[in-house]
Amino acid sequence: MENVATQHARVLSGMRPTGRLHLGHYHGVIKNWVELQHEYQCFFFVADWHALTTHYEDPSIIPDSVWDMVIDWLAAGVNPGEATLFIQSRVPEHAELHLLLSMTTPLGWLERVPSYKDQQEKLKEKDLATYGFLGYPLLQAADILIYRAGLVPVGEDQVAHVELTREIARRFNHLYGREADFEAKAEEAMKKMGKKNARLYAGYRKAWQEQGDDEALAAARALLESQQNINLSDRDRLFGYLEGGGKVILPEPQALLTKASKMPGLDGQKMSKSYGNTIPLDAKPEQVEQQLRTMPTDPARVRRTDPGDPGKCPVWEFHKVYSDDTVRNWVKEGCTSAGIGCIECKQPVIDAVLAELKPMQERAADYESDPDLVRNIINEGCEKARDEARDTMEEVRHVMSLEYR
Repeated sequence: MENVATQHARVLSGMRPTGRLHLGHYHGVIKNWVELQHEYQCFFFVADWHALTTHYEDPSIIPDSVWDMVIDWLAAGVNPGEATLFIQSRVPEHAELHLLLSMTTPLGWLERVPSYKDQQEKLKEKDLATYGFLGYPLLQAADILIYRAGLVPVGEDQVAHVELTREIARRFNHLYGREADFEAKAEEAMKKMGKKNARLYAGYRKAWQEQGDDEALAAARALLESQQNINLSDRDRLFGYLEGGGKVILPEPQALLTKASKMPGLDGQKMSKSYGNTIPLDAKPEQVEQQLRTMPTDPARVRRTDPGDPGKCPVWEFHKVYSDDTVRNWVKEGCTSAGIGCIECKQPVIDAVLAELKPMQERAADYESDPDLVRNIINEGCEKARDEARDTMEEVRHVMSLEYR
């Protein structure tokens, strides 16, 4: 966070609507969102355009998935009073910024994104030789930059996408942040801070640029963030002047590394719809119980009296998520000594999963019974998101000489 100005300390994250959510989504993404909304200004969006990059041939699943997913977010604890929830395609400025960024982004940058060839290999059954699939990391960059988001929660496999976004922002600022009279405008902005603060800023700037003093850089940023006498444009100008560049139009985001999801699938692999090993968030209690009771276990335990090895049993991975030390110790002892059977071992997991799902499903039922409420939440979020996006695009159009009066 020390490298991100407070006015840009926003979190931006989205999910593609491609079907009902499951426990893997909950533990991997949504629980983290619920925590972040209390700490940051959060923008969470339904990435429906991104869904089209792989589901363009049959997008019929998208509309229902959008509303199902929003209900699941709300039921899981995402609070529209603390976070802005919106649908990507309802904010067309995303597409405009995507287009404009495509004018300056080298093709090789997109071709080198690690997930590009990896996803093509994994999804061989789909024709992904499309401009949209190649360009989806650029659309992701537009999603982030249009809200001047400072933090993007990602797993390690997505860090490359945030780094690409940083490079795109850096190139854009280099091309368009150098106003003809940039230094004069920066000096004028300094005067608006008052003599004392301007003198402090100048001292910090000199210490950073001449001596590489990190403390001076941090102090200068803090000083700028506290200023009430300068507008956002002057503040961005002074941030750029501080570091020896031009005006910061699109701030570079930071990757906010999230813990890897520990939610296993029913077969011990990562929980994923493509593996057919998920427990949906809307699963009925009897369905959950059936799924867990029929889970595979240690293949060495052919009979009840055979000792087992928890490390070779998919059920043990669920115990890591849902059980405390007392239960886990009971499982280890009982399994390795054949003191308990597999059905006994599974029961604490069944109880814990049902206990986790029950309140979410009750809240989901309330939202499903009031679809107008859900639509109003999204409508309000879309308006708020679009206001922010319009502000960014106004400045982007200005620096790219796309204003005609």
